Amino acid sequence: MKKLDELFSIGQSVWLDYISRPLLTSGELEFLIKDGVRGMTSNPTIFDKAISGSSDYDEDIKEVLNKKLTTEQIYEHLAFKDITKAADIMRVVYDLTNGLDGYVSIEVSPELAYNTEQTIQNAKRIFTAIGRPNIMIKIPATEEGLLAITEVLASGINVNVTLIFGIDNYRKVANAFIDGLEKLQQSGGDVSKISSVASFFVSRVDTSVDKLLSELGNEDLQGKIAVANSKIAFDVSSEIFSSQRWQELAEQGAKVQRLLWASTGTKNPKYSDVLYVDYLIGPNTVNTLPPSTLQAFLHHGIIKETLSSGLDEAKANFNKLKLLGIDLDKITSTLQEEGVKAFSDSFKSLLKNLEQKIEKLNGR
Repeated sequence: MKKLDELFSIGQSVWLDYISRPLLTSGELEFLIKDGVRGMTSNPTIFDKAISGSSDYDEDIKEVLNKKLTTEQIYEHLAFKDITKAADIMRVVYDLTNGLDGYVSIEVSPELAYNTEQTIQNAKRIFTAIGRPNIMIKIPATEEGLLAITEVLASGINVNVTLIFGIDNYRKVANAFIDGLEKLQQSGGDVSKISSVASFFVSRVDTSVDKLLSELGNEDLQGKIAVANSKIAFDVSSEIFSSQRWQELAEQGAKVQRLLWASTGTKNPKYSDVLYVDYLIGPNTVNTLPPSTLQAFLHHGIIKETLSSGLDEAKANFNKLKLLGIDLDKITSTLQEEGVKAFSDSFKSLLKNLEQKIEKLNGR
């Protein structure tokens, strides 16, 4: 059995956190699917590198230069083409798993993170324009985003809730998901057709907490809080999706909103390059890996269920952190704000770089 298939036998799917035109046209994605990759995620930073950092999209840009499109419309033309192609390639996984996997995620405009109504409209427009059932629309877990998540799910659209860092925020996300399915059911919709993941960001928590621990001269907790945070989120997820409220939806065929571990590339070179894979293996979860982390895991990752063990230690580490005066809730809230800004900045950079490329191709 292949390594990623072994992982799936435990209940965890691996998705690829990357997209580019060569990946889709060279046969590489098909090869990764045969290796056990079961989905894909994208974000503005990934698209910026793909479009601006190569000539792979130049011919597509030239084709629309005379159509009087805005720079953002040209970006969508390029991105939608990639996402559609990826979804068509991934469709075999979607069909084989009865809609559990095989999804490709694309984000609403990051500049709408604090605007509920425009996020809803943007999500519906993107989903309709791409027109594939195995698309997930990424919506950030801001307070305004939570309201949009419920309405978008209630419209029958798959949602990847992104930029979750804290436990309290995750609880709100899970409740927004259940609210959405209940509204869909009440309107006569089929809840069994909806899939959703909650993207819980991992490595950046250690980056922020380790800095404060280092200033306090504490080495004992360094590199441990991000995993502890994730284990506690998994425990909360197990609690929410074993409730009577959820069971009523499950009886109608509703699928659990799986926790998806995001930002799992190790930032600190002192730590294992598969730290945020090996220690976060468990049922009803997804881990989305950048190519380098995927290859590292295939080479030397360990297949073992690790999520449900060490929960007491994780809670003890949380208490130790609190005794040191470090406010994790404040840190995770700040990380979400910074994440929204980072994706917004990447989106602006993408449009700026694309505009320069358009001018160059126009001969100006």
